[in-house]
Amino acid sequence: MAINKAKVAIGFIVAGTLMLLFGIVFLFVGPAVMKDKVIENTVIDPNNKMSYTMWKDVPVPFYMSVYFFNVLNPQEILKGEKPMVEQRGPFVYRKYIQKENVTFHSNGTVSYLEYRKFFFEPSMSSGNESEVVTIPNMLVLGAAVMMENLPYAVRLMISATFKTFKEGPFLTKTVGELMWGYDSGLVDFLNKYLPGMLPSTGKFGLFAEFNNSNTGLFTIHTGKDDIRKVHMVDSWNGLTKLSNWKTPQCNMINGTAGQMWPPFMTRESTLPFYSPDACRSLELVYQRDGVMKGIPLYRYVAPKTMFANGSDYEPNEGFCPCRQSGLLNVSSCRHNSPVFISHPHFFNADPVLLDFVNGLKPTEEEHGLFIDIHPLTGVPLNVSIRLQLNLYMKKVSAITETGKISEVVMPMIWFEESGFIDGPILSTFHTNLVVLPQVMEAMQYGFIALGALTILIAALVHHRVKRSRSQVTLSSGEDNPALVSDKERINDAHQETKEKCIRNN
Repeated sequence: MAINKAKVAIGFIVAGTLMLLFGIVFLFVGPAVMKDKVIENTVIDPNNKMSYTMWKDVPVPFYMSVYFFNVLNPQEILKGEKPMVEQRGPFVYRKYIQKENVTFHSNGTVSYLEYRKFFFEPSMSSGNESEVVTIPNMLVLGAAVMMENLPYAVRLMISATFKTFKEGPFLTKTVGELMWGYDSGLVDFLNKYLPGMLPSTGKFGLFAEFNNSNTGLFTIHTGKDDIRKVHMVDSWNGLTKLSNWKTPQCNMINGTAGQMWPPFMTRESTLPFYSPDACRSLELVYQRDGVMKGIPLYRYVAPKTMFANGSDYEPNEGFCPCRQSGLLNVSSCRHNSPVFISHPHFFNADPVLLDFVNGLKPTEEEHGLFIDIHPLTGVPLNVSIRLQLNLYMKKVSAITETGKISEVVMPMIWFEESGFIDGPILSTFHTNLVVLPQVMEAMQYGFIALGALTILIAALVHHRVKRSRSQVTLSSGEDNPALVSDKERINDAHQETKEKCIRNN
């Protein structure tokens, strides 16, 4: 049986039209389907196994790298000379994070305590915890600044107490002792007779209160009612605002708990989060686009205004009393000790701070902090938070341990908390949130292109078939003698009629 090419062409035109319509519909429906899928997988819900596990147990390995500023000239500093330091480290610790006491509430929030533990990683460190370094003694030099306005006689008694317990202005201890605590008669004395003056009741160490501890009771939004609020802090330790600072703006608890952010981010989005360790809310800003193992990302960094003083950036006036820009005074939440937070090596700080200490060389690559975010989901792919702990020290009369120390903000240590998604989690993340959207996008444009191409080719075929039939009909008429004879008779009749009309006229 002969194939009717015209009907076949029309069939292909119909099929192409359907594919084109399907592609166009998919073009509008596809993003909506993908958006719903992202929302479903980013809501904090135990039924969302992958995202809930990432949030609750944080399976991504995190590390804390600690660098000490070893003091090279302690005796000269006591004579008023400029401090000279050398960086020692890193001393690397694996950080384990786990949320406990997870409780969901009827108002679309969830409460939890997040515990953290640190374990030393010798293979990743430049030395071991038995390495000895020298740093300023916070118990002496910090206390001296805190007591400088007390009566002279009281200051003499304080100085005598330091001598009794053999506490000098500088400490030479092992890394392990400085990190997690060392025995001190002065600490035992203060805890017994002045309870609450020190941050911990046990051994005194820079990170003693961080290990095997939690960051406070966080209550955050699950995103079930509004995905734009997912991970946003509702309260911390029952508080919706702080009382450490001088203005309502500075006391606000803004953003998330610092681990994930709401999805569908743009380049105009920021990364606000509340840090219990910094006693305030912080905010990172977009810097550039990037790609990590095929996954698109936005890089966010700290703005120069983050630790600017009130004179350079008026909204920060509430964090004062301030010193030079680049320093955050955290004394109000650190038992009034003269402690300041900054970027490592005073990066992005007032250059005058570098003039007071020898041995610092700030660079953005080594000392700037950043978070790489997958903008579609708000999930961090690569994190590097770098901060420095500094002690403000000076000569205080009657406290002879301070000698002739010049007024200086002295760097003690800086640390980096880092981690990135890798392994099976990265593969699952890449498949579900990168490959599948790309396949969907390719399908929608593929259907449109294939449908349009099918319609075009089928229309051309149909046109050629129709044209071919017309030519065949015309050709057939010219070759048939009977048809030619009929034409001649018709022409003769017309000619005869024409002649009669001429004669009658």
